[in-house]
This record gives sequence, structure tokens and C-alpha cells, in this order.
Amino acid sequence: MQEIFLQYIWQHQLFKSKSLKAVTGEEIEIINIGEKNHDAGPDFLNAKIKIKDIIWAGNIEIHKNSSDWFIHKHNTDKAYNNVILHVVGKFDKPAINTLKKSIPTIILDYNKKLEDNYLLLLNSEKWIPCSDKIHKVDDFVIDYWLNTLLVERLEKKSNEILNTLKNNNNNWEETFYQLIAKNFGFKLNALPFELLAKSTPLKYIAKHKNNLMQIEAFLFGQAGFLQDNNIDDNYYLTLQKEYKFLKHKFKLKSIEKHLWKFLRSRPVNFPTIRISQFAKLIHTSTSLFSKIMEANSIKAIYTYFDIEASEYWKTHYKFGKTSGKKTKRFGKTAVNTLIINTVIPFLFIYGKQKGNEKFKEKAINFIEGIPAENNKIIRNWEEIGIDVKSAFYSQALIQLKNEYCSQKKCINCQIGNMLITNG
Repeated sequence: MQEIFLQYIWQHQLFKSKSLKAVTGEEIEIINIGEKNHDAGPDFLNAKIKIKDIIWAGNIEIHKNSSDWFIHKHNTDKAYNNVILHVVGKFDKPAINTLKKSIPTIILDYNKKLEDNYLLLLNSEKWIPCSDKIHKVDDFVIDYWLNTLLVERLEKKSNEILNTLKNNNNNWEETFYQLIAKNFGFKLNALPFELLAKSTPLKYIAKHKNNLMQIEAFLFGQAGFLQDNNIDDNYYLTLQKEYKFLKHKFKLKSIEKHLWKFLRSRPVNFPTIRISQFAKLIHTSTSLFSKIMEANSIKAIYTYFDIEASEYWKTHYKFGKTSGKKTKRFGKTAVNTLIINTVIPFLFIYGKQKGNEKFKEKAINFIEGIPAENNKIIRNWEEIGIDVKSAFYSQALIQLKNEYCSQKKCINCQIGNMLITNG
């Protein structure tokens, strides 16, 4: 049995606590199991036990075998001198601390059915270990756990925002601009879009934001698309001439064109189309970050991303190659993905950083108003009977699958906990 399982039994007090005795025969009463330690040092801190009418306060260490005390070198570590009880699955050697004092030891006694339930999950080869049992868990438990998981996922996404914010000297507008750009590229072109935004500071574009052609010249030039002198196309030549001026004015250096990927992408998702749509977003949205923060409904957020590529791109997917006429609008699915991956985490972390719960609450409320994503993970959850009502649920379920189910962390999962304790 794994040590983590024994820690779980101890933490949830699932052991047989009556008539506890140390391996040396002394009666032991557990007054307080202590607090789970998530850092280095003993497993549980600030515990209280009674041995021979004497109350001891200190820490608890848990091992599969008592000899693990020595394998982990606790006998030479002063941090373990305040351990008042050694809890083990099997006793094969008494533990001593650096002061050469013996540590009282008990063998943890519990219902073996708990162990069977845990091993059943641990050894499962199903898509998620509990796929055939999850229906036994109360909906209230699942909903409560999914709330926690959504916050976990937002916290994880917030880490990237904080790192970028630090690199931008706490400039929220610039950071938002860069991460919106990155997510405009979605998975396929996220990197070149990110590099494009970082090589083209927002403060430069802001000086020309009222002129869409100049914004496109900025972005297409910096993206490396205006270096071909063999394209005989009026709009291309206009952008090329304008970019030459802007490049000199702001001392710009473009990224490499080869970074952009066209293969395995539908034409409406070509980077040329996305760059034009991004230019339109900048052109039509003054102080976008501030507007997002002030928005009071998800409907208002949607209006900011109701954009389309410029007129030229109605008959083009690439420079110099005409195509049938079609308006290249930024689709609803793309907008939803952008809001989920950028806007919602920004609202959440902004509220956390500013100590304003209003923004965190808005993030949660907004994501509840967005349809659930349609991907393989979500389809699999639906196949086993989980109702994925909105992006709130799809994001939480993605977190559950990636961070718990796939890693067999059932013991850290509230759904897993219920199935271990109740079978």
C-alpha cells in the first residue's frame, strides 16, 4: 500500500481509533490528528496525543514501513525531532531521532475494504478510473468539486498572465494585448502571434489606431509577410510602402515569415485572415482592456469581438491570390475560445491582484454564460453521462481529466474520495 493512502486514512480519520496501542504496548489516545503539511518536513503538524496520561503536542510522520524512517534519513534530520508519533502500515524497525530518542509507533488499522476500493481505482485502465461508478456520487458533491476545479484551472492560467505582467512592468494593457494576440493564433499559430505582439508594442500601434490600413501595415510587416517584391497587388504594395515608413520610424524588426503555419488549417483560419481580424479588433476597440474589466454582461464582451477581416480579404486568403468573395468574420466558436482562455482568466487574476472579489465573481458568472467546448475530452465526459451545461463545466472537467484522472490522483479528488470511502 502506498504511503499516500495511509496519509489519506489518517487525514480523514478512517482508522480504528479505539484501544490504540503503540507497538511497545502503551495505550495511545489521538486528541488531534494535526494539519496536513504541504511543504517539506513531517506529514502532519500541530497534532496532540495522550500517552500514559501525558499529553504530547508535536508532529506526525507516516510511512508504509517503519524502516522508511531511516531510508528517508529522518534519523539525521533535526526537523523530525518534534515528531511525537510514527504511523505505519507495517512495523519492521523502531524509529529514533537525532537525539537518539525512540519515537512511539502505531500500526494503522483500518477497514481493508477502503484499500480494495482505492486499488480498484488505481489499477483501472478505463478512460477515467471511476467511469463505471461516478453515477453513484451525489450531484451536489460533483458540482461542489467542479467549482473548486474551475478555480484551480483559472489559477493555473493566471500564472502565465502574472509572468507576462512582470515582464511588462505591471502594464495590464500591454499584457492583455500580448495574450489576446497569442490566443488569436490558437494552438497552431500561438507562438508567432505572441512574438508578433511582443515585437510590435501596443503604444506604437495606438498612435495609428484610427487608420486600419496602417495597423495592417504594422502587423503584416512585423509578421514578415511584406518582404516579397514579386507580388503585383495594389493593396499589398500600399501596405509594403507604409510598413517601410513605420519600420524606419519606430526602428522595428520583424519576425520570420516561416514561423507561420498554413498547413492543417482551414483557409478561414489562415494567419493572414487572423492578422487582419486582429488589426480590426485594435482599430475598433479603444482601451479594450478597460472595457472588458468594466463589462457587466457576457453579451457586452461578445460585442467587442464582433469583427471581420478588412475588405481586401473578402476576395483573398493570401496576398496576391484572389478567391471567391466571402466575408471573413471572427466566428462564434473562436470568440468563445478567446474569451475562455484570455478574458475570463484576466478578470479572475485582476480581481485577485487588486483584492476585488467583484472581478472574480464576474469571471465565474461570465463563463457560466458561454457554451461548453466541443472537444474529445468533453465528448468522452458526455458519453459516460456527465451533463456539460456550459464552459464553466467543460473547463472544470478538462482540469479534472488532465490533473487528476489521467494522473490517477483519485485520492486527491473529492469524487474519488467518495468512492473510496463508500465503495
